[in-house]
Amino acid sequence: MSVIKIGVVTASDRASAGVYEDLSGQAIIDTLKDYLKSTWEQVYRVIPDDQNVVEETLIELADKEQCSLIVTTGGTGPAARDLVPEATEKVCNKMMPGFGELMRQVSLQYVPTAILSRQTAGIRNKTLIVNLPGKPKSIRECLDAVFPAIPYCVDLIEGPFLEVNESVIKAFRPKGK
Repeated sequence: MSVIKIGVVTASDRASAGVYEDLSGQAIIDTLKDYLKSTWEQVYRVIPDDQNVVEETLIELADKEQCSLIVTTGGTGPAARDLVPEATEKVCNKMMPGFGELMRQVSLQYVPTAILSRQTAGIRNKTLIVNLPGKPKSIRECLDAVFPAIPYCVDLIEGPFLEVNESVIKAFRPKGK
């Protein structure tokens, strides 16, 4: 049986230049370790906020590394270099706007500036790509909201079966699946 690969991508000029530690990417990894019972390995990248680099990285992780899930952090705001949603849309075959809608709805319970966040999700062949905001606390809040749908989405795009730790989070799969 092949190992389940999950891509974790931090888009940050400063983190990629070593100005500060990438706490956001680590927050994704820690959260997924809590959620998943399945054995998986992370394919981790810290890259600059550059749309071409983001696109190349997403394509590499989906096509070459064959990650069934890629979770990104950073680059979802309104600033000029925040272009992760554009990169995601460019490399995906289908967009999944419900992910971003739910994440913004949840984040609005904590901060009024959540409406400025443009996180989204999409599918590239057999890979689900989910864009998260950049703050570690927001990452967990957003993943808590959308992760219950992720294992079934991965099932539907013919990815590996993701078994979750039901004492931490419940995945929704229709009965008989």
